Amino acid sequence: MTKISTFQVEDANTQIVDWLKIYAENAKVNGFVIGISGGVDSAVTSTLCAQTGLQVLCVEMPIHQAESHVTRGREHIDQLKIRYTNVNSIQADLTSVFDTFKSVVPHTSDILKVNLALANTRARLRMTTLYYFAGIQGLLVAGTGNKVEDFGVGFYTKYGDGGVDVSPIADLMKSEVFLLGKYLKVPESILTAAPTDGLFGDDRTDEDQLGASYDELEWAMLQDESKKSVEDFSGREKIVFEIYKRLNFVNRHKMIAIPVCKIKK
Repeated sequence: MTKISTFQVEDANTQIVDWLKIYAENAKVNGFVIGISGGVDSAVTSTLCAQTGLQVLCVEMPIHQAESHVTRGREHIDQLKIRYTNVNSIQADLTSVFDTFKSVVPHTSDILKVNLALANTRARLRMTTLYYFAGIQGLLVAGTGNKVEDFGVGFYTKYGDGGVDVSPIADLMKSEVFLLGKYLKVPESILTAAPTDGLFGDDRTDEDQLGASYDELEWAMLQDESKKSVEDFSGREKIVFEIYKRLNFVNRHKMIAIPVCKIKK
């Protein structure tokens, strides 16, 4: 797995902050709004946005959330507000909204499909909330997806956490996000926590859902970019590469432009 050096981490930090500041100034907005989950991606993204000196709004949006996620998120927000005077925060508890939604839509006997649809609904309710705050305060919604999630396995919700205005860390692998998080002094509780999307209301991790760790998926993504095939591997490497290729294929619709029916004239 390729890692970046301390010098490159510092350089990446500078590049992203400069890019964010220029983009916001050209868009004539006041700053950024970020959903805080208690994970490393949102912690790093919000810290990068804070460094621009522009207005930053961190939003907590619990929906039957695990207490550990809430605690980590608040620890990060409290730390960030001490370090940067341009950072503010607000909580929008969406639990009642989510429960109301569940009560008015039909369910099927296929509990797996229902649970997945409801998990994606959580993400889309949060996206809607972030755009509400963005609209009333003149902010851009900053995405928190990294490279392996956004362009490798498509591990995000279409029009949920994938619905953003800018993607500051989408060119960084997960391992690079962790290195940047350490450089930015993100709370240790976040850096050592197992990555999880928290969309199912239980303790399942991203690795539980994906079937492979981020380090393994990064390796597979690099192998795929090198035009390797399943036949080139055996054992665990073959299993991981097959997982990556399957997820990359089934989630391809998230990574390409919306198909448009072109009418011949």
